[in-house]
Amino acid sequence: MKHSYQSSPLSPGTHALTVPHGLARIEQRYHVAGSGPVCVAHSGGPGIGWEYLRMPELEERLTMVYVEPVGTGRSGHLPDARDYTVATYANFLHHVVEHLGQPRIQLLGHSHGGFVAQQYALDHPNHLASLVLYDTSPVADDAFWSTAVAAMERFVERNVDAHPEVAGYTVSLTTPLGLLNDDGATAVLRQIMPAYVFDYWAREGEFGPARRLLRMYAAPNRGEGAPFDIRPELPRITTPALVLAGEDDFICGPRWARLLLESMPAAELSVLKDTGHLGHVERPSLFSTAVLGFLRAHGVLSS
Repeated sequence: MKHSYQSSPLSPGTHALTVPHGLARIEQRYHVAGSGPVCVAHSGGPGIGWEYLRMPELEERLTMVYVEPVGTGRSGHLPDARDYTVATYANFLHHVVEHLGQPRIQLLGHSHGGFVAQQYALDHPNHLASLVLYDTSPVADDAFWSTAVAAMERFVERNVDAHPEVAGYTVSLTTPLGLLNDDGATAVLRQIMPAYVFDYWAREGEFGPARRLLRMYAAPNRGEGAPFDIRPELPRITTPALVLAGEDDFICGPRWARLLLESMPAAELSVLKDTGHLGHVERPSLFSTAVLGFLRAHGVLSS
């Protein structure tokens, strides 16, 4: 993707703006590809490099604006790593949205990026035309993480005989990434990536290269604050929302998607069969059909 720093905010390529954060001024980068109505996409983690979230099928119909979250890649890093919180990411996202100069945008948040998108929808509802909450949850408390660990243990049990290397996946999942450096955090992410997709080894020729390109940055995992939980506030999110979940997503699957559906008055649910946590990579046609169909139904796209 080419770099373009002096052109209009929505020209294809890489853009940068400066965001005030306390006494500091932090560079925030984002990347533009495609054409059509504007959809801002926030990647997960916290701390995963944005590149995994590229969605070529959506770029054919939408102007995709991929946020490169602070603390990752070539965006700036916060002076105090304790400040990497959902509220901080939502604030940086708001600066990007305002910089784009659009009356209203579509917002897509994946996994932890879905936490950010939910917070943004609460803070700035008038900036949103629609919302896609993709493999995410309204809560990440002890029960959420216990459920994820139990699901990982079942994954290990199913696969360890054929693939002995998965024996350490549960320990890796529970490793505090903030105690590692970037290379160490990246190694953990790449190690356990097969658990995040449906039947990794049957499609290793496809998923292996993507696995090797994953990048994790440690500092965003040092953020401090109360566990994410906006369940009481969900009824205030009245933006038309697509809640999208992989049927076999071990960490943010349909159980958590249904919590969003039950409490958000304008939400609808799409569950992708034979899909894990990365539907846009695993089942790109199913994924794009669900997202574009939702946008057509709400008048964002023509038929």
